[in-house]
Amino acid sequence: MARSIHPRVLAGRIVVAVVFIGLWEGGARLGWLDPFFFSRPSAVMSRVWQQLAEGTVWPHLGITVVEAALSFVLGSVAGIAAGFVLGRSRLLGDIFGPYIQIANSLPRVVLAPIFLLWFGLGIWSKVALGVTVVFFIVFFNTLKGVREVNPVLLDNARMLGATERQLVRHVLLPSALAWIFSSLEISVGMSIIAAVVGEYLGSTQGIGYLIAQAEGVFDTTGVFAGMVFLAAFVLVVAAVVGRVERRLLHWRPRPAETPQA
Repeated sequence: MARSIHPRVLAGRIVVAVVFIGLWEGGARLGWLDPFFFSRPSAVMSRVWQQLAEGTVWPHLGITVVEAALSFVLGSVAGIAAGFVLGRSRLLGDIFGPYIQIANSLPRVVLAPIFLLWFGLGIWSKVALGVTVVFFIVFFNTLKGVREVNPVLLDNARMLGATERQLVRHVLLPSALAWIFSSLEISVGMSIIAAVVGEYLGSTQGIGYLIAQAEGVFDTTGVFAGMVFLAAFVLVVAAVVGRVERRLLHWRPRPAETPQA
């Protein structure tokens, strides 16, 4: 069952959004903010509605969704697998540890042009960039989750005759799921960011491409409209990941809730 949002929290979120949008709109109309640089929320939403009605945004949004999804899936699978292998083997962890740290320290903005040279302007240069972002987030959380498993629990499972495969399936994976899903929630947004950054640097399609085109002609409204599409996409995907997490981790005891003031 999905966790309901407390009325106070929902009301607080609505108030924050209304105040922010109201100040932005009012500031632009009163001349406190230059509409050329900041646009107006009403103009941004009008552009969003226009692009949705005309259907011009759907092909670009579809490309960004595909790139982000591939980055998320490939990076997560690789990160979970590597995290389990190196988490279970201290020797392999010590051998590959320095190389993983070096690879993780490489700036992604520097890697993006290299991937463009290797894979071209298509989706795979963006997927490669996204995988490098998602992989390390998931890997380090999975590694931590595997190594945090209670050794007494592992010893008891071995005494009962559990094989390595059974240990992974029935002990390690359930124990590390909280860590893994914590990283997946972060990775969802990061995979989208990586896809958009790759499109911004060089592409012929995608939301990042639309933002770059709008920025190139000083169309601030178009830039903010692209951000609105990205924000909506991130919220939808994050909600889906949260629902899956609650379904898979329903067996965990819920933390005690503090009484409301």
